[in-house]
Amino acid sequence: MNHLPERLATIGFGEAAEAFSSGWRETYHGAIACFDVKVRQPGGRARLEARAGNSGVTTAETAADAVAGAPVIFSLVTADQALIAAQECAPHLGAEALWFDCNSCSPGTKRQAAHVIEAAGGVYVDVAVMAPVHPKRHQTPLLVSGPQTGAAMDVLEALGMNPVLAGDEVGQASSIKMFRSVMIKGLEALTGECLLAARRAGVERDVLASLQASDPGFDWTARSAYSLERMMVHGERRAAEMREVSRTIAELGLPSRMSDAITEWQAQIAGLHLDGGKADLGERADRILSALSAGTTMP
Repeated sequence: MNHLPERLATIGFGEAAEAFSSGWRETYHGAIACFDVKVRQPGGRARLEARAGNSGVTTAETAADAVAGAPVIFSLVTADQALIAAQECAPHLGAEALWFDCNSCSPGTKRQAAHVIEAAGGVYVDVAVMAPVHPKRHQTPLLVSGPQTGAAMDVLEALGMNPVLAGDEVGQASSIKMFRSVMIKGLEALTGECLLAARRAGVERDVLASLQASDPGFDWTARSAYSLERMMVHGERRAAEMREVSRTIAELGLPSRMSDAITEWQAQIAGLHLDGGKADLGERADRILSALSAGTTMP
């Protein structure tokens, strides 16, 4: 594929799909169609159309409608829906359609999805999104792997994206993302456990001062506030990803103790249904502690 097609599609239209498509629109003038399961919820279509319209994207009634005639499809759903999305869309793919699986799921899940897409005549591409999609949007760093990445890299680069080849096997890009997430999401969970306890005990200033003295190159207060916000706003998705991480580690014959605990913290704070609020560590910590004290439970 030497040039961009006249039509692209996204399956899922959450934060990542919205960020990518708004960036593509700076140079890409073809049609972009999206489908998201939220369209089936009460009032979901109106909300989805409003968000998609802001990025120059049209909404589809079904996943089949979204991918029909689209030689390039980006799967941007939650980790637990990645294989389901592939199974639902595979019968409707055109020959050699590129399926960019950008979801944070295990290499094993990606290999299953690859089998489904390839059996239908499509080309599966394992993509790992390696940083938050804001502020860089479509230029967020990506890792790409799979046996047929030549055309895939051409398309990503033509869209102004920032891909790096990670290997020629499905699962290589996602493995890097999975194991990195143990550290990134783990730091967030450790922040929650450390700073929430310190705040409740009334010693968080002393704890932060001690941490800052130990590692002066790291802004512990700002980073801790950011970590709480990521769990508050994105914890549900992050917990789903960490379940995939645990599965990946177990497949390697290793214990997933840390990943399991990270999943619990991410899911519990997400289950409080709090917005990020002000970029203030104390304010965020107080709202989380108040909700925990009120006995709010995970959904």
